[in-house]
Amino acid sequence: MKRINKVSVIGLGAIGAAYASKLHDLNPNCVQVIADEERIRRYKSNGLWINGRRCDFNYLTPEVEARPADLVLVAVKYQGLQQAIADIKHHVGPETVIMSLMNGISSEEIIAHTYGSENLLYAMCVAIDAGREGTDISFSSIGRICFGEKRNPSHSPKVRSVKQLFEQAGIPYEIPENMEHAMWWKFMINVGINQTSAVLKAPYRVFQEIREAHDFMVTAMQEVIELSKKAGVHLNEGDLAAFDLILRQSLSPEGKTSMLQDIEAGRKTEVEYFAGTVCQLGRRYGVPTPVNEMLFRMIRVLEQVNGRG
Repeated sequence: MKRINKVSVIGLGAIGAAYASKLHDLNPNCVQVIADEERIRRYKSNGLWINGRRCDFNYLTPEVEARPADLVLVAVKYQGLQQAIADIKHHVGPETVIMSLMNGISSEEIIAHTYGSENLLYAMCVAIDAGREGTDISFSSIGRICFGEKRNPSHSPKVRSVKQLFEQAGIPYEIPENMEHAMWWKFMINVGINQTSAVLKAPYRVFQEIREAHDFMVTAMQEVIELSKKAGVHLNEGDLAAFDLILRQSLSPEGKTSMLQDIEAGRKTEVEYFAGTVCQLGRRYGVPTPVNEMLFRMIRVLEQVNGRG
């Protein structure tokens, strides 16, 4: 098993910054952040503040020739994925493990088109309530990273290496036996609460306390459950209940989803990769997806009102 000594991170949004800060606390020389010159100037000038504490990472522009990292963490939004794939090229070597912390169910396949699947691990984040305003990131729950090979009856050397790193850094993790099921489960969550929170402009408290909002979220999720059956993944009502437990016990009532934060900040959302993917799969499998079709239109209107159409 190879020890992970050098980690490169691309994407310092709420998720990327939260987990990168844990690695920085472990060893500032362990982690480096890939960013363009403008972002680096902003981070160095204003500082990157995580839960009220300034975190000064080692920054590198994509053009800098770098020794390949042992692990690359991709934490960008979907609209930035293709650029990120190009920007990490100097950080990926024959033994570099790549993990995407992105939402959705397709980033691994997209990354594999360029770098292959041999050293790619599947990953997702659960129960983290990190939010970002400018260069200020805050969270009350760091959640956990679920990761592994597509199937994990036992742990491969790559998985054991990342497991060792996360344990040293104090990053909570889980290694599901069936990562494909786990990723569809997270996709179901994002399709449900991310999108409905964006159109309702509602923090988690609204879904915890108001039945109509909760039911709205569930109807969007149930369309993903029906699609998963066609895809051979077979989500069920128990998966809905598992998220409900997280919603009620782990998420701060005043916390906001990433999509709501995007709408409030006037940023482009990931609606194409949530509702857009659901609608596309619905057409492929002949499954009606009226709730996600409505959400897609509503969120695209909100984006255009914000000048992001």
